[in-house]
Amino acid sequence: MLRVTKLTDYAVLVLSVMASEPARVLSASDLAERARLETPTVAKLLKPLAQAGLVEGFRGASGGYRLARDAAWISLKAIVEAMEGPLSMTECSAHAGQCNLEAHCGSRANWRRVNDVIADALGRVTLAQMHTPTPDHRLALHLTTA
Repeated sequence: MLRVTKLTDYAVLVLSVMASEPARVLSASDLAERARLETPTVAKLLKPLAQAGLVEGFRGASGGYRLARDAAWISLKAIVEAMEGPLSMTECSAHAGQCNLEAHCGSRANWRRVNDVIADALGRVTLAQMHTPTPDHRLALHLTTA
């Protein structure tokens, strides 16, 4: 089964908390409380999110984190890649030369197509949409027919 890690799922949750008050700087413990997560878990996921430029950190007594840009400009693909690295269904779908069977296997191109469809779908869903889910499931229908 294909599935994002818990940390990626938690990252979306924490970013959604930030999206609810985009101008406000929130500490890791504030974010943890609002997201109902443990503070060490939130602190762990904030580092890759900051490295990816999705959140910005502020030091000092009133320091903390906030979104680095509007939630409408943060894609689910960017969040997943920040937490898990480049999207790749298989080793060979990301980079040629990673598999010793590559010369004899005809499935690489098809895995690449699947990878591209998933990347495109994740790229079309924004944090703003995740923060305010659509009630009529049109998004889910659109993603399955893409």
